[in-house]
Amino acid sequence: MSVSTDPKQNHLLASLPVEDFKRIELHLKLVTFKLGDVLHESGGSIHAVYFPITAIVSKLNLLADGGSAEIAVIGNEGVVGMALFMGGETTTNRAVVQSAGIAYRLSSKIIKDEFTRGGPMQHLLLRFTQALMTQMTQTAICNRHHSVDQQLCRWLLLSLDRLASNELVMTQELIANMLGVRREGVTEAAGKLQQANLIAYSRGHITVVDRKGLEDRCCECYAVVKTECDRLLPDRIAE
Repeated sequence: MSVSTDPKQNHLLASLPVEDFKRIELHLKLVTFKLGDVLHESGGSIHAVYFPITAIVSKLNLLADGGSAEIAVIGNEGVVGMALFMGGETTTNRAVVQSAGIAYRLSSKIIKDEFTRGGPMQHLLLRFTQALMTQMTQTAICNRHHSVDQQLCRWLLLSLDRLASNELVMTQELIANMLGVRREGVTEAAGKLQQANLIAYSRGHITVVDRKGLEDRCCECYAVVKTECDRLLPDRIAE
C-alpha cells in the first residue's frame, strides 16, 4: 500500500501560511523510522527537529538503574526536539520511535532562524510546547494516582489519535517500559481489556475493537490532554 509523503499531513506544517511554508519546504528532508529508533539521547546534543507524518515518538525519562517511563507521545500534531528552539540545545529525556513510519527532518539552523523570525512558526511552536507541557504534567499525575488499566487505556487512546488505523504494533514488554511498570502489570491490564472486548491482542499487535469503551474505562487524564491539544493545535490554522 502506498503512503502519502505530503509534509502537510503534519498539522503544524499544514497550519503555516503559504509563504512561510515555502520558505522551509526545500529544507525538509523525508526520513523513515523503524520501531525503537532513537532520535536523540538524554543529555546529548540535538541537531534537528522532526515533524512526524505517520511515525509516533515517545519521550522517555531514564533512571540510573536503567528503568524508564514515558512522559509524552508526539505524532503528526507536533514536532520532536523542542529544546532546539527553546534555547536548551540538549534535553534530559530520550526520544524513541514508538510506532514506525515517516517524518520530516529540519536542521537546527533553519528551525532557529524561523523561531527567531517571530512569525507564525514561532507562534505554532510555542502553542505546541504548551500542549506538550500539559501532556507531561498530566502523565505524571496519571502515573502516580491511577491504575495500570487506566494508564494503558490513556496510552492506547493517545496513540490511536496519532495513527491512521486502529492497530498498534507493540509488545507488552515495550508498553511496560513506556509506562514504567512491570510487564506482568501490563499483561494483566491488557487481559482485562481483551476480556471486556475492548481490544484484541496477538503477537505484538494490538487492535482496538471498542474505542468508546476504552474512553469510558479511562481516567480523566486522556480527556484533559486531548481537550488542551485540540484547543491549542487545531487541525489547520491557516490556508
